[in-house]
Amino acid sequence: MKQAIYRTLTESEMLLVADTSRDAMADLDEDQLLELLTRVRRARTKYVTLYRRRGSAQVIESGGRGLAHPINQRNRDRAEVFERALARVSRQVQISAKQAADELRTERLEAARSVPGSRPSAPRSGRARSVPAKGKTKGAGKGKDKGFKKTTGGLKKDASTRASGARRQAKRDSR
Repeated sequence: MKQAIYRTLTESEMLLVADTSRDAMADLDEDQLLELLTRVRRARTKYVTLYRRRGSAQVIESGGRGLAHPINQRNRDRAEVFERALARVSRQVQISAKQAADELRTERLEAARSVPGSRPSAPRSGRARSVPAKGKTKGAGKGKDKGFKKTTGGLKKDASTRASGARRQAKRDSR
């Protein structure tokens, strides 16, 4: 990015961009990073909106988009500065959120392991075992209750098939 654009920023905007450097964000917690993200997003939105409004107004005055393009360069560059700053903060928020989630996960696992009377959990293989519902085991009994549902992919179609089968059986039974 050109250094000249940084000279056109106000002092508060320059401080905001400086707050997005890696060193400045290193000691911020997740809530502070989210607050910084909001401030940077607000500044970016401001300049994107200015760029669009002034650009559309300039098209009418200059007679075309191509002729209006260079006139609005400063707002476009400012929006780009804040877009890059927003990307830096967003990456840092992602890193911080992942660390917080990992810490919370390990805390919960430790808390679950420290409960008296609980059995130690075996390492999981990645596949979850399904426990059959009470009274509904595969192969137990005959007829409709076999523990699994056979479907062709559509509830209406399945219902229609069952209804036509019931009608056929009722017709046979009435003979």
